[in-house]
Amino acid sequence: MDGQPTERGQRLSRAAAQRLSLYLRCVSGWPADADTVSSGRIADAVGVSDAQVRRDLAALGHLGQRGVGYDARELANAIRVALGINRAWRAVLIGVGNLGRALLKYQGFRAQGFEIVGLFDSDPTKVGQEVEGLTIEPLAAVGSRVPALQAELGVLTVPADTAQSVAEALVAAGIRGILNFAPVVLKLPRRVRLVTVDLAIQLEQLAFQVQHGDTNGTTNGVTNRTADEE
Repeated sequence: MDGQPTERGQRLSRAAAQRLSLYLRCVSGWPADADTVSSGRIADAVGVSDAQVRRDLAALGHLGQRGVGYDARELANAIRVALGINRAWRAVLIGVGNLGRALLKYQGFRAQGFEIVGLFDSDPTKVGQEVEGLTIEPLAAVGSRVPALQAELGVLTVPADTAQSVAEALVAAGIRGILNFAPVVLKLPRRVRLVTVDLAIQLEQLAFQVQHGDTNGTTNGVTNRTADEE
């Protein structure tokens, strides 16, 4: 299974990691005076079964007490450790067009510990411009600047026809993971993690569910299942 080891040495599947992210959103968004939270409350908020929540959280350690629930703060911290967001992550963004600029304005990245520390673009007319407190640098500088910036992650918002070569340049510069918004399948070394967000595909899937009345639909981005889930 894909994923990272938890504190107990287990590995999380991508599906489980996605659910944990949603559990964290729920727990973090509830009132500060909510000292404990039940698996049922989380299940209702996310749209999965109570049993699924308990299985997912059991992988993080002995956190809850039967009949009492989970300590909200302890649970949030355990999820952050499991997801690897209990520390700061430095990232660079390649392609400072409309999408790139919109992502730079999103405050959720910094709130979750992700900091954009460098901007790069191949358009010479953009180089030198300041966006959200960062100066756009030439794409050719990626090889030297990524190590200097101590960036581990890359965000690609470039055209499909240049995405592969740009991704390869990031990998050569030492980037360990890439969030790709280009509508193309990238081929990267196995050591480099890749998440692709193709907005057109997401709309296609939404259209399919609406068109066919998909009974195995999703709630808050998590697929609802009636049998044992991943």
